[in-house]
Parts: sequence; C-alpha cells; structure tokens
Amino acid sequence: MGPEDRLPPGQYVPRGWPVLHYGPVPKFRPERWDLRVYGATEAGREYQWTWPEVEAMPRAKVTADFHCVTKFTVPDVGWEGILTATLVRLAPPAGEATHVMVWAEYGYSANLRMTDFLAETTLLATHRDGEPLAPDHGAPLRMVVPHLYAWKSVKWVRAIEYLTVDRRGFWEERGYHNVADPWREQRYSYQEDDLPA
Repeated sequence: MGPEDRLPPGQYVPRGWPVLHYGPVPKFRPERWDLRVYGATEAGREYQWTWPEVEAMPRAKVTADFHCVTKFTVPDVGWEGILTATLVRLAPPAGEATHVMVWAEYGYSANLRMTDFLAETTLLATHRDGEPLAPDHGAPLRMVVPHLYAWKSVKWVRAIEYLTVDRRGFWEERGYHNVADPWREQRYSYQEDDLPA
C-alpha cells in the first residue's frame, strides 16, 4: 500500500514540506531555555529541565505520516525525540488529570486529551529524518502527535500543563476543532456535535 492509499479524507501528498506557523520564528538561546511541566502533577510541584538535561533524556524514533489541516499529508516522516510516556514517568500527572495544554514560545498553545498525549507515537521531537529540526519546523523541541492534525503538533515547546478540566488552546479558541482527528475530518469547531459528552 502506497502513501496515497492511506491518506485521510480530503488530504493530498505535496511536493516538499510547506512551512506554516503563526508569528515569527523564535531565536533559540540554549543557556536560557528550559522545559517545564506543571499544573495537576502527582507531587503538586513544578518540574523543570535545562536544554542539556532534555538532550540527555532517553530517546526514541517514530515513523509516521504528518497531516496538516490545510489538506496536505507528508508520508513516512522519521521523528526522533522524547516519548511523552518518558516525560510522564519523570513528571507524573495527578490521577484526576484528563488533558494537557502544550505551551510554546510567544504564548501559543494547543490542548490535548491525556489519551492523545500518551499515545505510543506521541513525542517531543528534536530531529526529523535524521537531522536536527530546522528553526522554522519547531527547533529545538516540537510536540508531534501523528494521529491528529498538525496544529496539535506544537512547534517551539516550552511547557506542558496538566489539566483536570479541558481548556481550548490558541487555534481551538479561533474556530478549530477541539480534537482534530484527520480520519474524521475534524477541522472546525462547528463540527463538534460529534464530541462525546
């Protein structure tokens, strides 16, 4: 089965990889950069790692298709980084945590159900196809959630907030679907009648 045979509805395979994002590309300053996990943590405290500490975390590789809501799909992307399951072992959420908010530079955010955040192919990527991420593709750290539309794969990640109640992120507040399943074409909030109660 070729890439075109496994496309979600309404998607096509582009030439190359279009670059889409809102706002400027932030400058990476490793000496000042950190990653935080906070909110409804099991220990009731915030966790924080420097860039060298993040680089030293256990690594994994995931190959998956990448689905953009603008209707392109890039097949068989090779990602490398830290599985979210690894991060959760280092910073466990409280039992009542149901969602996460992924925070990026300049206050950009996207919400995820905890089940999507902990899916086996979800990771915080530092590399793509064997090369370090380019700045315009999210370096130094990008959330990758292959089974959802790519606005949930937040570029320039700086923090994970555990939530006990769902809260909409940047694009979700501006009319995008709260879940973003490409196989169900969950592109816009007006389609949310199909959300479970």
